[in-house]
This record gives sequence, C-alpha cells and structure tokens, in this order.
Amino acid sequence: MHIGALLPADGVVLRSGVTSKRQALHAVAEAAAHAYGLDAQVVYDALIEREALGSTALGSGVAVPHARLAGLDSVSAVFVRLDQPVAFAALDERPVDLLLGLFAAPEDGAGHLRALAAASRALRSPELREQLRRAENPDAVLALLLRQSEAEAA
Repeated sequence: MHIGALLPADGVVLRSGVTSKRQALHAVAEAAAHAYGLDAQVVYDALIEREALGSTALGSGVAVPHARLAGLDSVSAVFVRLDQPVAFAALDERPVDLLLGLFAAPEDGAGHLRALAAASRALRSPELREQLRRAENPDAVLALLLRQSEAEAA
C-alpha cells in the first residue's frame, strides 16, 4: 500500500492560522469532509477520540491522525501542511507541521494497519519531509507523495 495512491487530488491542504493541536485536527477533519463528502464534525470527533488514546505524532514534525469511519469503502487519506508547527505531544517534543490523516471503515482492520505502516515508512524520509515543507502548492505536495509511492513500488 502506498500513501500517494490513497490521496485524491483535492485531498491536500496547505493551512495557515492554525495555532493548536485541536485546530490542526479540525483542519484534517475539514479536508476529509471536503475530499470524501463526510461530516466534518463526525470526522473531528473520531480523531479526538483516537488522539485521547495517545498522540499520533511520529516525531520529526509529522503526525498521522487516524480514525475508523462509517461510509468509507476503502482506506482514504488527506494531507495537511501547516504554515506554523503546533505542539502535538510528540515523543521527540518537536511540534508538528505535516499531518497525514488516514481513515478506514470500522471493519477494515488490516487495511488500516497497512496504511499506517506505509505512512510511517514514507514519512520517515528526511528528504521527503523537507520537500513537502518546501512544496509551493497542493499539486506539488501530491506529486511528491505519488513519486514516493512509485519509488517504494520499484
């Protein structure tokens, strides 16, 4: 499974004005609502519920908030880049500016876990993280994530 393949063209959002973890999760929920026709409040509530179990920050400024949501046919993703990093309770204590939201149907346990593993693998690359931070628009971000997916497949 490759994360670039999970993202729709309108699933990449560059956000400014976010100053907290809750606002960052709202941004992810709004992106998912827009990309998949979901209710933003339902998505946000599911993200908050999952986050209450422990931070989804991976370190190095990256978080992978995720939730199981009714109404999805397959594992789905959105990507949000923040202009200013926010505290996210990461183990390395670095604030987060790159968020990959992952969503799966409640019954899709294996697909959800494979997507989490793929996201962790891809975003472990310091080069990719830096390129994502420098990308000038959502299309460039999507292209980088698709290129990363193709490189993993090779």
